[in-house]
Amino acid sequence: MTGPTRTNWAGNVTFRAARSHRPGSVTELRRLVAGAGRVRVLGTGHSFSPIADTTGDQISLAGLPPVFAIDIERRRVTVTGAMTYGQLAPRLNEAGYALANLGSLPHISVAGACATGTHGSGDGVGNLATAVAEIELVTADGSLVRLDRDRPADQQAFSGAVVGLGALGAVVSLTLAIEPAYRVSQYVYDDLPTEALDRHFDEIFGRGYSVSLFTDWRAGTFNQLWVKHRLSAADLAEPGPGWLGARLADGPRHPVPGMSPVHCTAQLGEPGPWHERLPHFRLDFTPSAGRELQSEFMLPRTRAIEAIRAIEAVRDLVAPVVQISEIRTIAADELWLSPAYRRDSVGLHFTWIDDWAAVAPVLALVEERLEPFDPRPHWGKLFAASPAGRYERMPDFRQLRLAFDPTGKFGNDFLDAYLS
Repeated sequence: MTGPTRTNWAGNVTFRAARSHRPGSVTELRRLVAGAGRVRVLGTGHSFSPIADTTGDQISLAGLPPVFAIDIERRRVTVTGAMTYGQLAPRLNEAGYALANLGSLPHISVAGACATGTHGSGDGVGNLATAVAEIELVTADGSLVRLDRDRPADQQAFSGAVVGLGALGAVVSLTLAIEPAYRVSQYVYDDLPTEALDRHFDEIFGRGYSVSLFTDWRAGTFNQLWVKHRLSAADLAEPGPGWLGARLADGPRHPVPGMSPVHCTAQLGEPGPWHERLPHFRLDFTPSAGRELQSEFMLPRTRAIEAIRAIEAVRDLVAPVVQISEIRTIAADELWLSPAYRRDSVGLHFTWIDDWAAVAPVLALVEERLEPFDPRPHWGKLFAASPAGRYERMPDFRQLRLAFDPTGKFGNDFLDAYLS
């Protein structure tokens, strides 16, 4: 069917699809895909890049029958690809299980987050896609294909398909590794001196299970340091009033200066379930659209301080167009197009003001400043320089794409530019 003009969550991408579809069954989805010329799957629309855009058919999988099936013996849960983490996590926790990590926003779809290499934070935790144990997708001819990371015959294709950018097919279900439910508390520190990062980088990011630094690039301090503790007996002690020159926050905080903390997850050390602490933002808060743009670059952990200093050198140009930047760590993985492929990484994230004309030249400057440090951009956010040459398995992914989609049915301008 033909739908109304639609945009992504932020409103910076207007989808050009000639037809929009919401199939009610996998059978209907297979028929739609087989009969389409060009087709893209749209998740929750939280990407800032035009990765989900198409001039052909755009398909939402939100109408597929929901699936939520726990395999206790294998410690896995199978869900429909359109399910959001906010829908999955409470049910999983109620059953006594958890995921190893979550992103800062729980409103994003599981399939979309995994396909773009979206991540949470933690020295020992990979991006969200590293939880995937099986993937089921509808390929260009309407076939239903399942890949299992534990099946030797699937392992190469699996490593290419999980962070697949939607280029191989429509993901109808994912099976994720789970573990027993756990509890988390978080504390926030204000005004960490920037020089503390030079001397204590590993100590800072090893302070908790998940750690985030926030800066608006306007002063010689990091505005906030968020530390999330996975609770054990050793974690129950109260922190001191200061650490490395930072002050323990005397009340809840929002990462963006001037914003109300009411929409953020509980702080001040209040213990809670994993899914109510690992994200920065509460599930019952639906973020409004149209007030920001985002970019993020994953860098080798070993080059993190150099990269941060390179941006600080031009902060007079960056600060006027950025709302906040977040710095997080991500463990290395084996997924071909993951920005953390085979290297422990640091994510340097920019939440920009909603003014592309003002942001574009500064983003170009940021990319230029980060170029010596081999940056890999987040596939779902804004960037200009092609990342293709930064992925040693890109030639293998191109071959995998030919095998799954020989005519480029799942392509679009974005993928054609960066994958060809």
